[in-house]
Amino acid sequence: MTATTQNRGPRSGPLSRFRVIDLTRVRSGPTAVRQLADWGADVIKIETPPGLNLSDGWGGKRTGADFQNLHRNKRGFTLNLKDADGLKIFNQLVERSDVVAENYRPDVKFRLKIDYESLKKVNKKIILASISGFGQTGPYAKRPGFDQVTQGMGGLMAITGEPGRGPMRAGSAISDSAAGLYCALGIMTALLEREESGEGQWVEVSLLNAMIAMLDFQAARWTVDHEVPEQAGNNHPTSIPTGVFQTSDGYMNIAAGDNEMFARLCKALGADGLNEKAEYKDRAARSKNRDALNKELQALMVTKDKAHWTARFEECGVAGGPIYKMDEVFADPQVQYNKMATPVTIPGVGDVALINQPFRLSRTPNEIRSITPECGEHTDEILRELGYKDGDIADLHKRNVV
Repeated sequence: MTATTQNRGPRSGPLSRFRVIDLTRVRSGPTAVRQLADWGADVIKIETPPGLNLSDGWGGKRTGADFQNLHRNKRGFTLNLKDADGLKIFNQLVERSDVVAENYRPDVKFRLKIDYESLKKVNKKIILASISGFGQTGPYAKRPGFDQVTQGMGGLMAITGEPGRGPMRAGSAISDSAAGLYCALGIMTALLEREESGEGQWVEVSLLNAMIAMLDFQAARWTVDHEVPEQAGNNHPTSIPTGVFQTSDGYMNIAAGDNEMFARLCKALGADGLNEKAEYKDRAARSKNRDALNKELQALMVTKDKAHWTARFEECGVAGGPIYKMDEVFADPQVQYNKMATPVTIPGVGDVALINQPFRLSRTPNEIRSITPECGEHTDEILRELGYKDGDIADLHKRNVV
């Protein structure tokens, strides 16, 4: 089924019993909440009432790819949290909810009186999920967080790019996305723990911590061995040969670092004797002679096209594949089979597709039920659920409380 703003179907899925109040903006927070919305949670996206003419920190088009991809499967609600009646309505929602998610500057939640201690007094089971740039406390807590800044401070840019060319950012918002995914995992963990304790708790994630955690083995090279990883370009820093090679019609990746895989690669290339050379006989030798090995492999790869080598690698069990531009990614048969693009209809835009969830559950699938709501699209609906009458709702709109 193609999702539109009108056909929001009944919620189902493993998280359908949970309600989430979404105060997030930009990318990291919405990434976290999307994980819950796609699996059935009732997500109420709170934005500033249009009559106040305040920015919610989004500079792009509401119908644009980014906004639509981040905020599908939510209900739209407007609320002025600086107004006493607005805070009263917010607390009524908190009483009936499981999670509040925010990525304000650390001090904002306290000024608005929506910090964890305040929320806990309203609902002891509530889980507050907070994403910041550098942490809720500490020497950098007040600094504004931005993905590229934390890519640099977290170590990613120093290991990305070619040697001698200076630091290089990754081509996607890695620390934003990582923080969002770790936050979603933290929320899930807190929900599971709540089943035993009966109490909520505060989940804290920062872009900086998430970036360091995503570096994984590269970070551990320092903490364990005191080795500072350097830029290696398209070469893997420790597994050789692993890198990019040009064919007669484009580029491919090869990952053949262990001895058995390297032998398979030599067979696929028709160069069986290559792995018997003393300078390439094991991982240590290949690491020492990486440039010479890459040169020999490149001379072989350029003689055939990507399709030829892809077939040979599959036949011989070699890890490798073509390097795609984005249009080629979604034209690939496996990507299409995996249904990573889900069709939706956006009024005024037409039939497009949003990015699907990367994991599947065998009995309880995720679903894109609806596109991103219009600002405040479900405000009246949600207020009625809270018991407000039409006259009260009209008055709240008139006063820009909602």
